[in-house]
Amino acid sequence: MSGRAILKTMTGTELARNLSEILDRLAVECEEIVIESNHRQVARVIPGPGRLTALEALADLYRTVPEEAAATWEADSRAVGLRGQRLSKGVRDPWAS
Repeated sequence: MSGRAILKTMTGTELARNLSEILDRLAVECEEIVIESNHRQVARVIPGPGRLTALEALADLYRTVPEEAAATWEADSRAVGLRGQRLSKGVRDPWAS
């Protein structure tokens, strides 16, 4: 067994007739669909990136921000705050009651 996933295939006509249903399937199943015309592959429809939480989106931020910029980031963000309000010091536990 090769380990490669079997791709779903359909004709362009099937895609056109069932576009809404196929887009829903892509969102749920996250699998590529190969579009064929005259028994030849002409396109692939792939699912878009899923939504990320803020934590996931910023997970690698520490790898991309230069150290000099990172050193002042927390102080700068606290000085500006949300909607002009100053942020409190320390990190609040969002799960604490």
